[in-house]
Amino acid sequence: MKLAVIPGDGIGPEVVSAAMRVVEATARRFSIDIEAKYVEAGDAALRKYGRAMPDDAWRVVDSADAVLKGPVGETAYDVTSAIRMKYVLYANIRPAKSLPGVPSVKPIDCVFVRENVEDVYVGAEYKVGDVAIALKVITGQGTRRVARMARRYAEMRRRKVTIVTKSNVLRVVDAFFRDVAKEELKGLEVEEMYVDAAAMELVRNPARFDVVLTTNQYGDILTDLAAQVAGSLGLAPSANIGDSKAMFEPVHGAAFDIAGKGIANPVATILSTALMFEWMGRNDAAAAVRRAVEEALRRGVATPDVGGRSTTEEVGKYIASLVENI
Repeated sequence: MKLAVIPGDGIGPEVVSAAMRVVEATARRFSIDIEAKYVEAGDAALRKYGRAMPDDAWRVVDSADAVLKGPVGETAYDVTSAIRMKYVLYANIRPAKSLPGVPSVKPIDCVFVRENVEDVYVGAEYKVGDVAIALKVITGQGTRRVARMARRYAEMRRRKVTIVTKSNVLRVVDAFFRDVAKEELKGLEVEEMYVDAAAMELVRNPARFDVVLTTNQYGDILTDLAAQVAGSLGLAPSANIGDSKAMFEPVHGAAFDIAGKGIANPVATILSTALMFEWMGRNDAAAAVRRAVEEALRRGVATPDVGGRSTTEEVGKYIASLVENI
């Protein structure tokens, strides 16, 4: 598999370096052929080349099967959103799960399936005089394909999907998303919830959720909340999946305030590589990465944000060694 690696900005190079140790160890153990090429993209690339995604970066990503990307700073829309839109990575998969050794607000184990290329994030914004306007775009095709992805995950889990919208207020666009999704999810247990109620329930009773299907903006907000319920945004992985290409990245941002200090949590990026191996059809490799992460946390090998004393590099090395030895 050809893998484009974008270290990104801030803590990005640190967490990606740790994650690549794990990727290399997993590839050795399971005899997986991965050809990785590193590319510059993001704030630093903008300063150096005048573009956040230089032509060379696009060429590498064009030829790659998948992308492993660290967080990007102020140019996130020009990198992250541009990649999502160009390759139609329409499903954003964000698991939220309590992990051993990490205190969580309440036990949680659910998967968010977030529509990833529509909604207000299409970037169709306008200003006319004293009025600013943003278009919210929901299509039947876009909703059907992301609902099918939610079905796939539900069938691997408890066969339950919660559709989250604000259809009592947005009675055309959100109701359309809800109704089209319900058609695609027939045969499963389906519940509907308004986004404000879902936010409340994620804190009060997260165990009620299994697979959550929602639109782009709501999913962006709710998944950060769910990650903190699980214990830390530093533990939250994600996958951006299309029909022929995918991108894997941590949910968290570039955290410039701690960049270079060696304390950034690499677990979100490492767990994103587990999603990558799963997407490749190598569930054995994905399971090994997850076991190694959980065992490291159980043994207290963790960064300070979750109560540990290890550096970013030490956590990456330790998890990589566990992948090859447990």
